[in-house]
This record gives sequence, C-alpha cells and structure tokens, in this order.
Amino acid sequence: MADPRRGPGVRALDARILALAVPALGALVAEPLFVLADSAIVGHLGTAQLAGLSLASTVLVTLVGLCVFLAYATTAAVSRRIGAGDARGALTLGVDGMWLGAGLGLLLAVAAWLAAPWAVTVLGATPAVAEHAVAYLRWSAPGLPGMLVVLAATGALRGLQDTRTPLWVAAGGAIVNTVLNLALVYGAGMGIAGSGLGTALAQLGMGAALTVVVVRGARARGAALRPARGGIWGSARAGAPLFVRTLSLRLAILLTVFVAAGLGEVALAGHQVVNSIWGLTAFALDALAIAAQALVGFSLGAADVGQTRAVLRRTLTWGVGAGAALGVVVAVSGWWLAPLFTTDPDVRRAVAVSLVVMAVFLPMAGWVFVLDGVLIGAGDGRYLAATGLLTLLAYAPVALAVRAWAPDGAPGLAYLWAAFAGIFMLARAVTTGLRARTTTWMLTGT
Repeated sequence: MADPRRGPGVRALDARILALAVPALGALVAEPLFVLADSAIVGHLGTAQLAGLSLASTVLVTLVGLCVFLAYATTAAVSRRIGAGDARGALTLGVDGMWLGAGLGLLLAVAAWLAAPWAVTVLGATPAVAEHAVAYLRWSAPGLPGMLVVLAATGALRGLQDTRTPLWVAAGGAIVNTVLNLALVYGAGMGIAGSGLGTALAQLGMGAALTVVVVRGARARGAALRPARGGIWGSARAGAPLFVRTLSLRLAILLTVFVAAGLGEVALAGHQVVNSIWGLTAFALDALAIAAQALVGFSLGAADVGQTRAVLRRTLTWGVGAGAALGVVVAVSGWWLAPLFTTDPDVRRAVAVSLVVMAVFLPMAGWVFVLDGVLIGAGDGRYLAATGLLTLLAYAPVALAVRAWAPDGAPGLAYLWAAFAGIFMLARAVTTGLRARTTTWMLTGT
C-alpha cells in the first residue's frame, strides 16, 4: 500500500491525471470549433469573404496565442498556492491575472481596430479580400478582452484542479457562437461583419461566465476582488518569460510556413493539411501537459518533492505512450486522410508521405509537451524562455537549408517535416530533458 505521505498510488495518480486531462482536451478542441463554424457560415457568402476571414482570423489567433501565458502563468501560481494551503492567496492571484487579461484585451482591441487595414495589407490581401478582412477584424476586436479573460480564468480554474468548468463554458460558447453567427450573418443581413460580431459576443459571454465562477470562489475564501497594482504587475512579470517562450514557438511555425511556400504550391498546400493534423495531435498531448502543470504546481506548493517526481514519471509515460498511439493512427491513416482534403494526386502524395514522417516523431513530441507542462507548472519560465530562443536558433539554419536545397513537392515537404518534427522537437526534448534531470526547478512552497 502506498504511503499516504508520499501521495496516491500509481492508479490513483493516473486517475487524477485523466480527470484533469480529458476535460482539458475538450476545452482545447472547443476553440477550433469557433473557427470551423465561422468558416462554414462565411464560406457560403463567397470566396472573397472566406479569404478575408482566413486573413483576419490569422491576426486574431496570433494575438490571442501570444497571450497564452495568461493561462500558463496563472495555472502555475494558483496551483502552487493551493498546494501550500493558501486558498485565499491562490484566488487573489487568479483575480489579478483576470484583471491583467482584461486590460491587455482592451489595449489589443483598440490596436486591432486601428491597425486592421495595415495588418491585412501586410498579409497580402487584394482590395476585394481586404474589405472583408477588415470588416471581420474590426467587428470581432471587441471580443478580445473576453478572450483574454477566458485564458486567465481558465488558468485559475486549472490551478484549482477544475478543468470541467472551462470545458462546459467552452462548449456552451461554441454553440452560442454558431447560433449568433447564423442570426447575424443571414438573419440580420450583416454578412461577414455579423460573423465577427457574433464571435465577439460569444467570447465576451464566456469571459463573463468564467468571471462569475472565479469571483464566487474568491468571495467564499475572502480574496480581494479589486485590481491591485502590485498583483497585476506581478502577474505580468511572471508571464513575461512564457511570452518569450511562446513567441519563439510562433516564429518557428512562421518559419516553417515560409519554407513550405518556397518549396512550391504542392508543398504549401500539403503543409496546410499536415500542419492541421499536427495541431489536432498537439491538443491531445497538450491536455496531458495541462494536467502536469496543475499537479506539479500543487505538489511543489505542498513541498512534496517525491510526489513531484511521481507526477513527472507518470505524465511522461502517458505522454510518450499517447504520442506513440497517435503516431500509429496517423501513419496508417495518412493515405485515407489525404483524399478528404484534396483531389490533387501530387498534394495527396505529399500529405501521406509527410504524415508518416510526422508520425515517427510523435512519441518524442509527447515527451516534449509533457516536460513543457511540468516546467511551466514549476514556474521555470525563465529557463523555457532562454532555451526556446536557443532551439529556434538550432532549427532556423536547418529549415533554411531545406528551403534552399530540398526538391519541390512531396520530397521537399517530407524533408521540412523531418526538420520541424525531428530537429526542432529534438532540440526541445534535449533542453527540457536535461533540466528535468536536475532538482534546480523544484523550488517548493509559495
């Protein structure tokens, strides 16, 4: 029988991991459903409208993606306080993170509205497409405060080891978003502007719903609800290294798209498909990383190093195992998946071959994502920021070499995915693995 002072046994720990990871996966998948619903509804308006949505949503996703530190930093801080038995302090940190999200959201909303014409022009929009892109971006910009409050509130609830509430709110938001889009785009005749407004209203509603949940918990524990300059600044300072880490990942993704574009139309079209499937597998593995964040923060807050090691081992086992299982599915199904996306035989071949290459490296990706979550949960953001820049520097020359010397079409895309899923992820695996072998990141207490 496991010693209760050392935490639960393996089966009980597995149950805790799954109890956090499964709802987290549902919430992660809900966000892409917003984009899918918008795409399906706007797509029936015309090609120019759909192209405008593509450019505008790229801008929005980039802005929100760079602010994901609001969720990660809040999860780590709140879970550590909860582990230390300081529920009031944990909720105070959560509220501070939400105030920071609301403030950043307002600033980004104004910036997105003002810079919309410039942003879509930089992305290469034609005049016909730019008109629709600007309309969607400006009508959806008011939803940015809601989006960022959702990130911070979700991080707070994850830190409280509650991943079910964000799941239900995300699912409800996806349904409301679809209904509003249909009503405003077609019922009210607003066109693509209605889609942007519907998404903004849905995101603001989600932010309000999660705010009610967190505020109720904060009041029950006597936590302060007013914005505190020191607390908000502390949240921003804690999130800054994770912002740098996220920026390095975004730059690697943009570099990969740049290389794919240089390998010809077939490679670029195939990359869109392969990258979409990579994103789906990443959601499954990120759900385990979220569980690792919450559990590691809790055990370190409780000064239980033994339990931290146990969480590390079990989540790594789950991550590598899940990556291997996903790899088999992706490799075997690649030739059947490709025809669902394109009728071009060359693109189909590029997709199928590159999916096999990607599948080979998915177990390593599982290792990387989980270790990322473990170190984020431990508050080791500075190390992740520094090594994020190093791994980008290691990947860049390899990616550029592929662009310069790899053949066009399917072979070039396969080389590119060997570079991204292989070299880039290997660099991340080495840097995070070396850190995890030490005790430097295991700072206990609050």
